[in-house]
Amino acid sequence: MSRVGKLPVPIPDKTKVDIQGQTVTVTGPKGNLSCHIHQDISAAVENNTVVVSRPSDNKKHRALHGLTRALINNLVLGVTEGYKRELQIVGVGYRAEMKGNRLVAWLGYSHPIVMEPPEGVTIEVLPKENKIIVDGIDKQLVGQVAAKIRSFRKPEPYKGKGIRYAEEKVRTKAGKTAGA
Repeated sequence: MSRVGKLPVPIPDKTKVDIQGQTVTVTGPKGNLSCHIHQDISAAVENNTVVVSRPSDNKKHRALHGLTRALINNLVLGVTEGYKRELQIVGVGYRAEMKGNRLVAWLGYSHPIVMEPPEGVTIEVLPKENKIIVDGIDKQLVGQVAAKIRSFRKPEPYKGKGIRYAEEKVRTKAGKTAGA
């Protein structure tokens, strides 16, 4: 049995899970999300939990079992709590601000970088702390937007300048030493 797949997904209060064929729709206080699950995997609502089952023990079905359970759990957590990624800006003169709903970042290039977040994702900038907070209900989309912002100026290994995740540790290298 898959260790992840066999665990039931608890459904919190004020959250509704609807399963129509292979489409799982979750509605909660923060919004609603849906995903399509593989045709071999089945999901059912039992005793205020979602139970995912598979038809056989072959390798493909075992992998899909845990994946489907994790995706449904991400939907439930997203509509109840939401997801957040924090990015830290490190570097002299590196800064970011919001102009309307667009993120404008000055990261050492000859031009500012402008990014408009996709629907369902909000970006907040804390200029005093040089932090960017990406917030939303879709875990995949929040992670993708955070990775896109980080890709504007990845942390470099010599001084550590750039945009990094708040929990990320950047390993710095020793520079060249002067020859005698």
